Amino acid sequence: MSAPESSSDSRLKQAEKITSHPEQYKVCEGCGSIVVVRAQSCPSCHAYRFDSTAGRVVSQAKDLALRAANSVLASDLT
Repeated sequence: MSAPESSSDSRLKQAEKITSHPEQYKVCEGCGSIVVVRAQSCPSCHAYRFDSTAGRVVSQAKDLALRAANSVLASDLT
């Protein structure tokens, strides 16, 4: 069994995935989360305004990868 992946490594891998295919994602204008392009509303804040330009998606992915996670997840509540 391997050691658990660190949060920063996981965030970097996710950012690499997003920046390699930015056309598949969009940035929530309410909270800055990155969601898949087919999402109708943000699962984090329930906003429905998004920026799907590749430049904005790549920029936000890089910003999020370099900072610590601060979202409250369902697993945090149990």
